[in-house]
Amino acid sequence: MGGFFASALNEDCVFDLFFGTDYHSHLGTRRGGMVVYREDGNFDRAIHNIENSPFRTKFDNDVQHMQGRMGIGCISDYEPQPLTVRSHHGTYAISTIGKINNRDELVKMVLETGGSLFMEMSDGDVNCTELVAALINLKENLIDGIRYAQDVIDGSVSMLLLTPRGIYCARDKLGRTPLCIGRKETGYCASLESFAYLNIGYTDYKLLGPGEIDVMTADGVNVIVPPGDKMKICTFLWIYYGYPASSYENISVEAMRHRCGRKIADRDFIPPEEIDMVAGVPDSGIAHAIGYSNRAQLPYSRPFVKYTPTWPRSFMPTMQEKRDLIARMKLIPVHELINGKRILLIDDSIVRGTQLRDTTAFLYNNGAEKVHVRTACPPIMFGCKYINFTRSRSEYELFARRVIDKIEGRHVGSDELGEYLDPDSDKYAQMVEGIREEQGFTTLMFNRLDDMLDSVGLDKDKLCTYCWNGKE
Repeated sequence: MGGFFASALNEDCVFDLFFGTDYHSHLGTRRGGMVVYREDGNFDRAIHNIENSPFRTKFDNDVQHMQGRMGIGCISDYEPQPLTVRSHHGTYAISTIGKINNRDELVKMVLETGGSLFMEMSDGDVNCTELVAALINLKENLIDGIRYAQDVIDGSVSMLLLTPRGIYCARDKLGRTPLCIGRKETGYCASLESFAYLNIGYTDYKLLGPGEIDVMTADGVNVIVPPGDKMKICTFLWIYYGYPASSYENISVEAMRHRCGRKIADRDFIPPEEIDMVAGVPDSGIAHAIGYSNRAQLPYSRPFVKYTPTWPRSFMPTMQEKRDLIARMKLIPVHELINGKRILLIDDSIVRGTQLRDTTAFLYNNGAEKVHVRTACPPIMFGCKYINFTRSRSEYELFARRVIDKIEGRHVGSDELGEYLDPDSDKYAQMVEGIREEQGFTTLMFNRLDDMLDSVGLDKDKLCTYCWNGKE
């Protein structure tokens, strides 16, 4: 997914930019970057690969010589950014968050209009942030360019543009990813994560609405394009992506996960006397498990711990083999809490199925008698079109879809899922049993979509549920 941060101060902003960007490291670990606008009118930029070392380590030397009162930074799970761009708008820097599904068509369109050449990345793809800049540059001014880019992109894009006049902050048209503003005496900051600025002296100032475009300087924040009426923020932000201290639309991630766990406990069919402990898969499964434990009045325990000093979150490496390896290597067993125990294990989701299957096998190999698995969200049926949650080349890589194909004896199209999306149907029960059997769980239960959405607490029409039910 990735995250970004910007600061505009009446003093040097590099300290705030460095730590504000670093606080987004839980959202991606492939590339990190910072750009500042210097008082001599030039841009100073640094980008590093952070797959095998923390953001702070790679940028420690850069911040010693960077100086400027405005800057933007980014943690990216894919392309190098921020980029600096020279165009008829002048020179500016840009960072983006989101996903572009019609990239090839847009690249062709830009090239046919006599637009810029594109630098290929190492994997042969076009840098999507560069493509967004090229779309912006097709229009006569930056505001028209930003709105045009958001209109023609199939997917979503939020962005920060650093210019000599200020920082343009633009949330994607349907607000699928958050963007908020913080304030302190010497200026303002913009951030995907609101908690990222609290420890560096800012207080909450405002949340940008869907499609809103503001210009931020050290002296104030001006609304250039007001927010739209329709929102579809990603529900998976609360289920998985969000750091425990995060809040989106003023709804706490940790509190939502507690509510989610309670909802699962309310519907569970396993008698409490059949469970010795409730455990959560770290990190995002822990709060769901605490909520379940509190509601069911069952002991919460940690039969394994994650070795946090060096292992990143396992979804972040781009190669599936690396994700699987890290998922296995980072978990350290506590044998006394596993051997002979009946464990109810809660994770945030089942995507391709590899990690939770390996975690369950890990518990069995260390002596667990039973492992009952519960997930905080429904079966994932569709690849994300909006924030790069899943980079599956095909929806048939999703474990639930593979099980459905096995049941039906053929590839089942997205428009044929029907009863498999209904938790009260026989087909759904057959799918869940198929997943349970192939994964090796003692029992399996998924959270229901309606219960999960109730746990968030927003109007359901404002929440994106595409990856579960295909509804945009």
